[in-house]
Parts: sequence; structure tokens; C-alpha cells
Amino acid sequence: MTKKFTEESLEKSIIEQLEKKEGYTYVNGYSIHRKETDVLMEQDLISYLQQRYASENLTQNEITTIINNIKLISATPLYTGNKEVFKYLNSGFNLSRDDASLQNLHIEYIDFNNIENNTYKIVNQYQVKDVGVIPRRPDLLIFINGIPVCICEFKTAIEEDTTIFDAWKQIHNRYKREIPNLLKYCMLSMITDGVTSKLGTIFTKYEYYYAWKKISDYESEKNGIPAL
Repeated sequence: MTKKFTEESLEKSIIEQLEKKEGYTYVNGYSIHRKETDVLMEQDLISYLQQRYASENLTQNEITTIINNIKLISATPLYTGNKEVFKYLNSGFNLSRDDASLQNLHIEYIDFNNIENNTYKIVNQYQVKDVGVIPRRPDLLIFINGIPVCICEFKTAIEEDTTIFDAWKQIHNRYKREIPNLLKYCMLSMITDGVTSKLGTIFTKYEYYYAWKKISDYESEKNGIPAL
């Protein structure tokens, strides 16, 4: 089998896993009408905000303010930008209303209490370009409410000269350097060869990436696609 075929098969297996078992919606990035410099899937975020805060009658200006609150965070330095985005995604923020007679409204970008209120998508072929840099296309991205919270990179297990360490290098060396405006949103980083899958952050050293082989203590450890 060729390297291309096996990596495509691995990608397909992961997409099927997230679609059928976790309820994610698969989208091919080429089908999304957007500029390569646009990282957020803004319409998904707008739809979430309008539904989640329907009773609050958010104005268009307020929705723009909410989006820009994370969109305009600088990716330089990347650690500071990523930390700032994480703070907002994890804790939300208080929005000052356009109507001064209304109290501040606490906004959450992800509904952790009612997870069915969120939109979950897994996207491949999502090409991203920072200004003046060659476009890059991560293997897979996981979006929640239009925000790319996890980047996934694959290497085939049958290729002797590549390992998941090469996937780690792709994220930590090339992507952090060349597409930081994507990486500032990515709270998580997953690397896999189909046999071993490990999870970390975009700042985690390779030796500290962790393989989640079971969720509960009473479960048996699993490798391969089930470990995902």
C-alpha cells in the first residue's frame, strides 16, 4: 500500500469514529466558502450565539464584539495568544450591552452544561494561510461552535522512516511557525499512526504526550482506532 492510501484510510477511519460514535458532523474543507486567512467558521459561531442567547436579543454589533473578542487576539507570541483564547473558551466573559439600561451578559463560547447545544464538526482539507506564508493544511481539525479547538496529525504505521514523532514535529515546528493564527485556537493536539494515539497541547513536549487507552478504571486498555 502507498503512504498516501494508508494515511487516507486512517483519516477515513477517524472521521467515521467521530461521526458514528460521537455524533460529529464531517465537512470537507474545500466545500466551505471562505478566505484561507479566515480561521473561524463564523457562521457556526453566530448560529450558536443566536440560539443560546435567543432570549437576550443580541444585536449584530454585540455578536461582532463577541466574535472579535477571540478573533482579534494576537497570535504573537503564540503562547500568550493561546492562553488568552483558552481563558475565554473555558470561562467566557461579561459582555457590556449596547443598551446601557441592560445588565452585563455573561457569554460562553462553549456550553459545558448542556453539550447538545454545541455544534461539533470534524474537518479535513482546511487550508490556512497566514499573511506572507505558504498555505498549510493540517490533516484534521475538530471544531466546536466554529472554533478549531483540536488539531490532529497522522503518520502511517507501515512506513519505517516515519513515526508519530514526525506528526508531533509537523505541529510543533512547522505549524506553530507558519500558521499561528490557527494554532492560537487549538487547545488540544492529537497525533496518531492508527496504532498509537497521543494527546497533548501545542506546547507539550513529545515525551509528555499521553495515550488515553481507557476512560474508566474498570475498562480494559485499547490500542488502535478504538483508543481514539
